[in-house]
Amino acid sequence: MIQNPILPGFNPDPCICRKGGDYYIAVSSFEWFPGIPIYHSKDMKNWELYAHALQNADNPDLKKLPSAKGIWAPCLTYCEQDDLFYVVYGVMNSMNARYFDVDNFLITAKDPKGPWSEPVYLHSTGFDASLFHDDDGRKYVVALEWETRTEYEKPGPISIMEYDSEVRQMIGMPRQIWRGGTDRGCIEAPHLTRHNGYYYIMCAEGGTGYYHSVTMGRSKNIFGPYEPDPCNPIVTSCPGDFNERADWDHLKPRYYNPDSKIQKSGHASYVDTENGETWLVHLASRPFVPELRCTLGRETYLQRMVWTEDGWLRMADGGNLAREFVEPSALPEVPVAEIPVVDDFDSAELAVYYYAPRIDPMSFADLTSRPGWIRLRGQESGCSLNKVSLLARKLTSVRAAVTTKMDFTPLSYQHTAGLILYYDNMNFVYLYKYYSETLGHSAIALVQLENGTKTELHDTRTYVEDGKDIWLRVKIEGRTFRFQWSMDGEVYTDIGPAFDTTKLSDEYSEFGEFTGTFVGITCGDRMMHRHTADFDFFAYEADEHADVD
Repeated sequence: MIQNPILPGFNPDPCICRKGGDYYIAVSSFEWFPGIPIYHSKDMKNWELYAHALQNADNPDLKKLPSAKGIWAPCLTYCEQDDLFYVVYGVMNSMNARYFDVDNFLITAKDPKGPWSEPVYLHSTGFDASLFHDDDGRKYVVALEWETRTEYEKPGPISIMEYDSEVRQMIGMPRQIWRGGTDRGCIEAPHLTRHNGYYYIMCAEGGTGYYHSVTMGRSKNIFGPYEPDPCNPIVTSCPGDFNERADWDHLKPRYYNPDSKIQKSGHASYVDTENGETWLVHLASRPFVPELRCTLGRETYLQRMVWTEDGWLRMADGGNLAREFVEPSALPEVPVAEIPVVDDFDSAELAVYYYAPRIDPMSFADLTSRPGWIRLRGQESGCSLNKVSLLARKLTSVRAAVTTKMDFTPLSYQHTAGLILYYDNMNFVYLYKYYSETLGHSAIALVQLENGTKTELHDTRTYVEDGKDIWLRVKIEGRTFRFQWSMDGEVYTDIGPAFDTTKLSDEYSEFGEFTGTFVGITCGDRMMHRHTADFDFFAYEADEHADVD
């Protein structure tokens, strides 16, 4: 069986395509860089992180963007006529006053590993823009046209524009074609496809929260009118039928379904395999209950689908409730290399699974000056929206232990380095070494940011020697986590209290949303931006099949 999620942790808004026998999924990255992770599989079961579509941190420039802004909902397609991969993505610049100021771009490549072309600006008419390649060679972009007028229904209709690939610009003005296949409201995430003479529009409805869903409509004409699927929604975590067009809040926790382990199912795309199967990928989450907080963020799930005789897409089991376990594909299984538990930093290149908020990790990380170690050059605080030297991995399980060994001698209280569990710049817990003027010596201590309120846990301040390595560890044990330290890597001592894991989540955060929790190593130098810390290894041990409870 295939056990969902197939891409655990922060991997939302999946878009799937194929070239021959190779399958690719692109997901959103928001303020994290490199941008737009692309995963690869040959059997729909085993997936590996293959590449990133956005590798130039200057274009787009994500610095100073608030949390949960940045790169939204990439659409990854392959056009056989062009023998090119296309990615359309939005850069969400602001949601102030609910205006949703977004710029949409297009890039192309022969292979998802790149090189990718320079971005072509498309439009700013709305978000979740998606590209469709018609059989006649023409190309169209559909997007959610965000409604800004207070007296009109939010979020707005789905609109379409033709894209001229010769002159690389849009043609004409957007045409509104679809307002949804249900009354769930909050329509978004449109994708156009073609099947047996029909154009199909697939959307998300209900908001990207607990009333999320996948809906479809079809038409003989690309501009509509589109006929809604009589069984909408075709995939969801909450099968009820309620009119929520007047409520454009995306979360809607009142629709939590206690009968399902999987919540928030929606925002989908599908692919037909070379052996005649049809598979749909969608986002969903696993909340802590009763808090209804999703520390791991929105993850990527997979469902087996079938086309009915009358031309509609259905889950293979005949229902519409997203499933945790799915019958595997008949495609031959092709295992992929697992991410090693320990990264010893022996390579001169940074592993593909590391990220930094808003900037290129290699702008502050050095793998060559001290072979076998990674050297991080300190910059701004973890609260900054600008230049933070935080090298992080996505948290993929709430049962995990993360350990590192650090060599660091601070010269000032403004010099810090250590291990951090981080949701966004306003929510994290940080075990750090610094120079304590009270002790007149180096020390370790904990600091917590909770919705922007900083708490320095002074009672955790502990004298530590300089000139000796120190081991730091965080253990996540379901709904609590705590930090530990050691001077020999054998005997560890707890430091500080047990913290609430659930608070590192979309639902608890007041300043960010839509992302997920990361764990990483970090260095700060808020004086000169040049003091460094060395880390010998980064060990990530996780029970990927542990329940969230």
